[in-house]
Amino acid sequence: MATAVAAASSRVAKPPVKRPAGEAAWRWLREHLVVIYAALALLYMFLPIFVVVMFSFNNPAGRYNFTWQGFTTKNWTNVCGVPGMCSAVTLSLKIGVLSTILATLFGTLIAFAIVRHRFYGRTATNMLIFLPMATPEVVMGSSLLALFINMNVSLGFTTILVAHILFNISFVVVTVKARLQGLDPRLEQAAMDLYANEWQTFRRITLPLVFPGILAAALLAFSLSFDDFIITNFNAGSQTVTFPMFVWGAAQRGIPAQINVIGTLMFTIALVVTLAVTLAGRRRAHR
Repeated sequence: MATAVAAASSRVAKPPVKRPAGEAAWRWLREHLVVIYAALALLYMFLPIFVVVMFSFNNPAGRYNFTWQGFTTKNWTNVCGVPGMCSAVTLSLKIGVLSTILATLFGTLIAFAIVRHRFYGRTATNMLIFLPMATPEVVMGSSLLALFINMNVSLGFTTILVAHILFNISFVVVTVKARLQGLDPRLEQAAMDLYANEWQTFRRITLPLVFPGILAAALLAFSLSFDDFIITNFNAGSQTVTFPMFVWGAAQRGIPAQINVIGTLMFTIALVVTLAVTLAGRRRAHR
C-alpha cells in the first residue's frame, strides 16, 4: 500500500514534458499540409483572375493595359466605348446560349441511351464520344472548315453554331453520364412499386436527381463555347467576329481596359450562378 502511494505521488509530482517548439510546429504543419497545399493551389489558379479584375479599374496612359497607372471607374461606365466590342460580346452570348441548349439536349439524350439501354454499337458509340475531347482543336476546326467548303455552306453564324454544338456534346455526355452512373436505381424502382408510371418516375424522381449534372454540363458547355477561339476562327468567315476573336485582334493594336471589364463580369456571373446552385442543393438536402 505504501509503495503504491509513493508511486502515485511520484507520478503527480513529475513535471510535464515540454516538447520543442520546432516539433510542435512540424506536427501542426503535417496535420494541415493538405489544407495549405489546396489553399496555395487555389491562389495560383485565381491569381490571373485577380489581375484581370484589378486592371479593369486601371487608367492606362497608352493603348496597352499592362502596367498600373491609377484607379478609375470610367471603364465600367463606358463598357461599349470600344468600337465593335459589345457586338462581339452579344454574338458570343447568342452562340453560347443556343449551342448550350442544343448540346445539352442532345448530350443528355445520348447519355441516357448509353447508360440505360443496351444496343448494337453501344461500345463504339461510347468510344466515339471521347474523340472530340481528345482531338486537337486545330484538327477539328480545319476538318469542319473542309466539310463546310465541300458542302458549299457560307461561313458565319450558322457554321460557328454547328461547330460549337459538335464539340460541346461530348462534354455534356460525359458529365451527365457520370451523374447517371452514380444514381441509385432502387429509387426509381421504389417509385414504380408505388404505382408511378414511367413518365411520373422520370419527372418526379429521375430528373430532379440528374438535374445537377445536367446544369453542370450546361455551364461547362457555355463556358467552352464563349471561350473558344481556334475552332471559331476556322469557321467564322471574314465578317463574323466573336469576343475571343475580337480580343485576339485587339491584342495586335492594344488591349483596352474594357476587355477586363467583360472578363470580370463573366467571372462574377459564373461565380454567382455556381454559389446559387450550391446553396439550392444544400437546402434540398437539408429538407
